[in-house]
Amino acid sequence: MMYYFSKTLNTTFENALDLVIEALKTEGFGVLTQINIKDTLKKKIDVDFRKYVILGACNPQFAHQALESEDKIGVLLPCNVILQELPNGEVEVAAVDPITSMSSVQNEKLGTIAQQVQQKLKNVIKQL
Repeated sequence: MMYYFSKTLNTTFENALDLVIEALKTEGFGVLTQINIKDTLKKKIDVDFRKYVILGACNPQFAHQALESEDKIGVLLPCNVILQELPNGEVEVAAVDPITSMSSVQNEKLGTIAQQVQQKLKNVIKQL
């Protein structure tokens, strides 16, 4: 089962990051966290790693609906979107599929929310 959807961009990593953040905004998402894996691994364990960033994206309306429907759903929030530099210099952008990540939770209300969030994240990827 595919747990993400992705797109490869032929641009700089920095430009791709800006494009993703802007596309998330157009779909009602804010970025709550931005984890720079390259810098973190270098600092914590002195490992050189490719450019790799994890964005914790949140759409407040859908997050609120999900939390009202299932109080422990916060363990699956926010929606992660990654950017990673590929060996050829291109940048892959991938977003979690919320339907897959929430499939283990037996709550019909969440299914509807997950479908709506999935469509918005697919729209983000399509915009790139």
